Amino acid sequence: MLVLEILRGTSTRPSYELNAPVITLGRASTNTVVLTDYHLSGEHAQILREGNGYVFRDLRSTNGSAVERAGTRIPVDASRRHELGLEPGDLLLLGDSRAPVQIRVRYTAAEDAEIAERLIASRSIIDLPAVRDQIEHDPVSALKLYKAIQPLSGRLDQAAVLEAVADATFEVLARATHVTILLRSENEKDRFTLALQRERGGPNKPLEPGVDPVRASRAILRRVLTDRAAILTANAQEELPSSESIHSGQILSVIAVPLWRGEEITGLLQADNRRSAGMFDESDLEVALLVGAQAALALDNAGLVSRLKLAEERARGENVYLKKKEEKQRFPDIIGESPAMQQVFGQLDKVIDTRATVCIDGETGTGKELVASAIHYRSGRREKMFVAQNCAALPENLLESELFGHKRGAFTSADSDKKGLFEIADGGTLFLDEMGEMPLSLQAKLLRVLQEGTIRPVGATAEKQVDVRIICATNRDLAAEVEKGRFRSDLYYRLMVFPIRLPPLRERREDIPLLAKHFLTKYAAEYRVELPGFSQESLDALSSYAWPGNIRELENEIQRLVIQAEPNLPVEVTDLSPRLRKIEGTVAKVAPKKGTLKEMMDQVERWLISEALRDHNNNKTRTAATLGITREGLHKKLDKLGL
Repeated sequence: MLVLEILRGTSTRPSYELNAPVITLGRASTNTVVLTDYHLSGEHAQILREGNGYVFRDLRSTNGSAVERAGTRIPVDASRRHELGLEPGDLLLLGDSRAPVQIRVRYTAAEDAEIAERLIASRSIIDLPAVRDQIEHDPVSALKLYKAIQPLSGRLDQAAVLEAVADATFEVLARATHVTILLRSENEKDRFTLALQRERGGPNKPLEPGVDPVRASRAILRRVLTDRAAILTANAQEELPSSESIHSGQILSVIAVPLWRGEEITGLLQADNRRSAGMFDESDLEVALLVGAQAALALDNAGLVSRLKLAEERARGENVYLKKKEEKQRFPDIIGESPAMQQVFGQLDKVIDTRATVCIDGETGTGKELVASAIHYRSGRREKMFVAQNCAALPENLLESELFGHKRGAFTSADSDKKGLFEIADGGTLFLDEMGEMPLSLQAKLLRVLQEGTIRPVGATAEKQVDVRIICATNRDLAAEVEKGRFRSDLYYRLMVFPIRLPPLRERREDIPLLAKHFLTKYAAEYRVELPGFSQESLDALSSYAWPGNIRELENEIQRLVIQAEPNLPVEVTDLSPRLRKIEGTVAKVAPKKGTLKEMMDQVERWLISEALRDHNNNKTRTAATLGITREGLHKKLDKLGL
């Protein structure tokens, strides 16, 4: 007999026991096994009996079929004339290959058929409410059952629950001499393992070496799984001589009850009578069904507690690990190992847990907002809001409303009250980017916030108290702006409590490979592309480029590379943008004309100093810092080289 178990698919039955010579499968109602999944054909496939075996035949369906055997997928297509011999345990895969209908194939043994013939009674889980009502109308039986299962509610350890289930089973089934509990393996869903095996009055038996841990009859277990019901068989030794496990156990009658978790069978509770000819009866089966329901609930609760304890231990271990990792890597979101960035990290360590206003100076694209957010999320204000606003993004009237809020009717389109960013960020941090672009009128209101800690929304008559830490950023020289009268000097000194300068990428070239690899990993994962990395030539070219747009420009370049890259091939210098590939001609540009060693060295030095001055817009202080010499030393070289 062939058994088809529907693991995935839409069918009116979870499994089929079939003995016909031809079995058809598909969406049409005339099929032996009707599967209404849209991606199957009306007559999708057949299973034909040949001798003692079966053959699967795909009827040239639209979306095809396959058989999975021992983890290997075997297409049933024209290469096999659309036919394949079946073996017990095969998995049929029908239709859409991404989400196919899955059907497990099993052959029933002789003992399975005999179990069906000798079955005395069965009870499905849907019979549980009626059985419970019947027991409740018998006060004596109800009290006995309650006393037997009551200890289950107080057990949270799985081993203790199993012992309590065995005790309850012996208590309510007077004829039971042995109790066996099987539980489904968490890793192998088709495998049941022995959880407990006890004799009446005896301890939990240890497993004997070389003995199959599932002592209970495999035929009975398969029957319970197929029928999805509790079953009662009797006089097993005499009537089922072919069932080896029943015979060797001297089992005279058996009650087997599935343990349920929703629609899934997670275990089996089996009670055996091995010492007398007295049979279990249907009332015993019904009581066992109730014990099984309570046992399943208690085991689920114990499993949940066990998983929670494991999760707690894992979380505790992860917290320790993350704390150690955090201590080792102070600012994991900010990438940089150069001396210039180590100096920035040192400044951040000092200012994070203070109330000081921080002003971040740096060229566009250097990561000013990233540093501001790092200050917030590493500080005591991390539980409150971090809010960012670009002061150059809005005109003056809208920026004032955005920062300080407004009252209804304050201006034409103000049809309701609105909270400003200062109020939203109360208790947290407000990051004001492009601070040098803020109009003078708003600078006065910001100064009042810094001095008094109060704001007044547009159109309001009363002030509100706020506790906001301000971090600002600019790519302008604010001192020069003060001299030109475009920035308030009193606000300047309020903001410059703790200035931090972010170096441009050309001053931290040793960080470019780290940043490039970080962005490559990020975008390769986003676009689902396998890329082994960069060639050394491409890294050299990236490191040699000036990067006027700094980290933002580098990120955009790497994103473009990933989009157009060939999978599984390293990024080569030829893949880079033309402006980066120009660096390949640098050696030719630097190559001096032939002459004495001193003359050639002077030519190289002149070119390098000229390029450094150009990179820094002729700022001699920064040029000297980049070249690693003093400003005075730079002036001497300029005079010497005639620059």
